[in-house]
Amino acid sequence: MNRNRENPEVNAGSMADIAFLLLIFFLVTATIQTDVGLDRKLPPKETIPPPPVNERNIFRVSLNKNDELFVEDGIMELKDLKMAAMAFLDNGGIPKGNENHCGYCKGAGSPDASDNPIKAVISFNSDREASYGMYVSVQDALTAAYNELRNRESQRLYGKNYVDIEESYYSSEMSDGEKMALQREIETIREMFPMKLSEAETISKLN
Repeated sequence: MNRNRENPEVNAGSMADIAFLLLIFFLVTATIQTDVGLDRKLPPKETIPPPPVNERNIFRVSLNKNDELFVEDGIMELKDLKMAAMAFLDNGGIPKGNENHCGYCKGAGSPDASDNPIKAVISFNSDREASYGMYVSVQDALTAAYNELRNRESQRLYGKNYVDIEESYYSSEMSDGEKMALQREIETIREMFPMKLSEAETISKLN
Protein backbone atom coordinates (compact mmCIF):
# COMPACT_ATOMS: atom_id res chain seq x y z
CA MET A 1 0.00 0.00 0.00
CA ASN A 2 1.27 3.47 -0.87
CA ARG A 3 1.13 5.58 2.24
CA ASN A 4 1.81 8.78 0.25
CA ARG A 5 -1.50 8.33 -1.59
CA GLU A 6 -3.51 7.89 1.63
CA ASN A 7 -1.79 10.69 3.61
CA PRO A 8 -0.45 13.19 1.13
CA GLU A 9 2.00 15.69 2.60
CA VAL A 10 1.38 19.43 2.15
CA ASN A 11 4.37 21.54 1.28
CA ALA A 12 3.99 24.53 3.63
CA GLY A 13 7.24 26.17 2.61
CA SER A 14 5.72 28.27 -0.16
CA MET A 15 2.80 29.32 2.08
CA ALA A 16 5.22 30.56 4.71
CA ASP A 17 7.04 32.59 2.08
CA ILE A 18 3.76 34.14 0.91
CA ALA A 19 2.74 34.98 4.49
CA PHE A 20 6.13 36.59 5.11
CA LEU A 21 5.85 38.67 1.94
CA LEU A 22 2.33 39.78 2.89
CA LEU A 23 3.57 40.80 6.33
CA ILE A 24 6.33 42.93 4.80
CA PHE A 25 3.84 44.45 2.36
CA PHE A 26 1.46 45.51 5.13
CA LEU A 27 4.29 46.89 7.29
CA VAL A 28 5.58 49.01 4.41
CA THR A 29 2.23 50.29 3.18
CA ALA A 30 0.35 50.70 6.47
CA THR A 31 -0.12 54.22 7.81
CA ILE A 32 0.69 54.51 11.49
CA GLN A 33 -1.39 57.17 13.18
CA THR A 34 0.60 59.45 15.45
CA ASP A 35 -0.81 61.17 18.49
CA VAL A 36 -2.28 64.57 17.71
CA GLY A 37 -2.50 67.19 20.43
CA LEU A 38 -1.72 70.71 21.46
CA ASP A 39 1.89 71.69 21.92
CA ARG A 40 1.63 73.56 25.17
CA LYS A 41 4.06 74.04 28.02
CA LEU A 42 2.46 73.78 31.43
CA PRO A 43 3.55 76.11 34.25
CA PRO A 44 6.66 74.82 35.99
CA LYS A 45 6.41 73.69 39.60
CA GLU A 46 9.44 75.75 40.56
CA THR A 47 10.33 79.04 38.90
CA ILE A 48 13.54 81.04 38.79
CA PRO A 49 12.99 84.77 39.40
CA PRO A 50 13.62 86.72 36.16
CA PRO A 51 15.59 89.97 36.06
CA PRO A 52 13.74 93.14 37.15
CA VAL A 53 11.40 94.71 34.58
CA ASN A 54 9.87 98.16 34.63
CA GLU A 55 6.25 97.84 35.80
CA ARG A 56 4.76 99.57 32.77
CA ASN A 57 6.41 96.97 30.53
CA ILE A 58 4.54 94.14 32.28
CA PHE A 59 1.09 93.03 31.13
CA ARG A 60 -0.29 90.91 33.95
CA VAL A 61 -2.81 88.18 33.14
CA SER A 62 -4.19 85.87 35.81
CA LEU A 63 -6.62 82.95 35.77
CA ASN A 64 -8.21 81.85 39.03
CA LYS A 65 -9.64 78.47 40.01
CA ASN A 66 -13.12 79.55 38.85
CA ASP A 67 -11.79 80.26 35.32
CA GLU A 68 -12.20 84.00 35.86
CA LEU A 69 -9.74 86.06 33.84
CA PHE A 70 -8.04 89.05 35.44
CA VAL A 71 -6.01 91.49 33.34
CA GLU A 72 -4.06 94.15 35.18
CA ASP A 73 -6.51 95.33 37.87
CA GLY A 74 -9.85 94.11 36.54
CA ILE A 75 -11.87 91.20 35.20
CA MET A 76 -11.83 90.77 31.43
CA GLU A 77 -13.75 88.57 29.02
CA LEU A 78 -11.65 86.08 27.08
CA LYS A 79 -12.88 87.54 23.77
CA ASP A 80 -11.28 90.91 24.64
CA LEU A 81 -7.90 89.55 25.70
CA LYS A 82 -6.21 89.46 22.29
CA MET A 83 -6.95 93.10 21.49
CA ALA A 84 -5.86 94.21 24.97
CA ALA A 85 -2.56 92.34 24.59
CA MET A 86 -2.01 93.83 21.13
CA ALA A 87 -2.60 97.35 22.43
CA PHE A 88 -0.03 96.74 25.15
CA LEU A 89 2.61 95.24 22.85
CA ASP A 90 2.10 97.81 20.09
CA ASN A 91 1.94 100.84 22.42
CA GLY A 92 5.36 102.32 21.63
CA GLY A 93 5.47 104.59 24.66
CA ILE A 94 9.03 105.86 24.20
CA PRO A 95 8.84 109.35 22.56
CA LYS A 96 10.21 110.01 19.08
CA GLY A 97 13.85 110.96 19.01
CA ASN A 98 14.80 108.41 21.64
CA GLU A 99 17.10 105.67 20.31
CA ASN A 100 14.70 103.04 21.66
CA HIS A 101 11.63 104.57 20.00
CA CYS A 102 9.48 102.07 18.10
CA GLY A 103 9.03 103.56 14.66
CA TYR A 104 6.76 100.76 13.42
CA CYS A 105 4.40 100.73 16.42
CA LYS A 106 0.90 102.02 15.79
CA GLY A 107 -0.35 102.18 19.39
CA ALA A 108 -1.42 105.10 21.53
CA GLY A 109 2.07 105.81 22.86
CA SER A 110 0.79 105.90 26.43
CA PRO A 111 3.46 106.50 29.09
CA ASP A 112 1.61 104.00 31.31
CA ALA A 113 1.96 101.08 28.87
CA SER A 114 4.96 99.34 27.30
CA ASP A 115 7.91 101.37 26.02
CA ASN A 116 8.31 99.17 22.94
CA PRO A 117 7.65 95.53 21.95
CA ILE A 118 11.24 94.53 22.69
CA LYS A 119 10.85 95.43 26.37
CA ALA A 120 7.22 94.31 26.72
CA VAL A 121 6.57 91.19 28.81
CA ILE A 122 3.27 89.34 29.24
CA SER A 123 3.12 87.63 32.62
CA PHE A 124 0.52 84.85 32.76
CA ASN A 125 -0.25 83.18 36.08
CA SER A 126 -2.82 80.41 36.34
CA ASP A 127 -4.28 78.72 39.40
CA ARG A 128 -3.62 74.98 39.27
CA GLU A 129 -7.32 74.33 39.85
CA ALA A 130 -8.32 76.26 36.71
CA SER A 131 -9.60 74.13 33.85
CA TYR A 132 -7.09 73.06 31.23
CA GLY A 133 -9.41 74.20 28.44
CA MET A 134 -9.55 77.77 29.75
CA TYR A 135 -5.80 77.76 30.36
CA VAL A 136 -5.13 76.80 26.73
CA SER A 137 -7.69 79.36 25.46
CA VAL A 138 -5.86 82.15 27.31
CA GLN A 139 -2.53 81.02 25.88
CA ASP A 140 -4.08 80.89 22.40
CA ALA A 141 -5.39 84.46 22.72
CA LEU A 142 -2.00 85.77 23.84
CA THR A 143 -0.18 83.89 21.09
CA ALA A 144 -2.70 85.21 18.55
CA ALA A 145 -1.88 88.78 19.64
CA TYR A 146 1.80 88.23 18.80
CA ASN A 147 0.98 86.50 15.51
CA GLU A 148 -1.37 89.26 14.34
CA LEU A 149 1.23 91.96 14.99
CA ARG A 150 3.90 89.84 13.31
CA ASN A 151 1.61 89.29 10.33
CA ARG A 152 1.09 93.04 10.02
CA GLU A 153 4.80 93.79 9.86
CA SER A 154 5.48 90.81 7.61
CA GLN A 155 2.86 92.07 5.17
CA ARG A 156 4.44 95.52 5.23
CA LEU A 157 7.99 94.28 4.69
CA TYR A 158 7.52 91.14 2.58
CA GLY A 159 3.93 91.19 1.33
CA LYS A 160 3.00 87.94 3.07
CA ASN A 161 1.87 86.76 6.49
CA TYR A 162 4.41 85.71 9.08
CA VAL A 163 2.59 82.44 9.76
CA ASP A 164 2.79 81.61 6.04
CA ILE A 165 6.53 82.27 6.06
CA GLU A 166 6.98 79.88 8.99
CA GLU A 167 4.86 77.22 7.26
CA SER A 168 6.92 77.53 4.08
CA TYR A 169 10.17 77.35 6.06
CA TYR A 170 9.24 73.97 7.52
CA SER A 171 8.06 72.59 4.17
CA SER A 172 10.15 69.74 2.80
CA GLU A 173 9.80 71.18 -0.71
CA MET A 174 11.97 74.22 0.08
CA SER A 175 15.59 74.24 -1.01
CA ASP A 176 18.40 75.19 1.40
CA GLY A 177 18.76 78.58 -0.29
CA GLU A 178 15.05 79.32 0.05
CA LYS A 179 15.11 78.24 3.69
CA MET A 180 17.97 80.64 4.44
CA ALA A 181 16.05 83.55 2.91
CA LEU A 182 12.93 82.63 4.88
CA GLN A 183 14.95 82.27 8.07
CA ARG A 184 16.23 85.85 7.71
CA GLU A 185 12.67 87.09 7.28
CA ILE A 186 11.50 85.12 10.33
CA GLU A 187 14.33 86.45 12.48
CA THR A 188 13.61 90.03 11.40
CA ILE A 189 9.94 89.81 12.38
CA ARG A 190 10.73 88.03 15.65
CA GLU A 191 13.15 90.81 16.58
CA MET A 192 10.42 93.39 16.02
CA PHE A 193 7.86 91.52 18.15
CA PRO A 194 9.73 89.01 20.34
CA MET A 195 7.39 86.64 22.15
CA LYS A 196 8.06 87.28 25.83
CA LEU A 197 5.25 85.27 27.36
CA SER A 198 6.31 84.42 30.89
CA GLU A 199 4.58 82.08 33.31
CA ALA A 200 6.96 82.97 36.11
CA GLU A 201 6.43 85.77 38.59
CA THR A 202 7.95 88.97 37.14
CA ILE A 203 9.79 91.27 39.53
CA SER A 204 9.05 94.92 38.91
CA LYS A 205 11.08 97.99 39.75
CA LEU A 206 9.71 101.02 41.54
CA ASN A 207 10.97 103.57 39.00
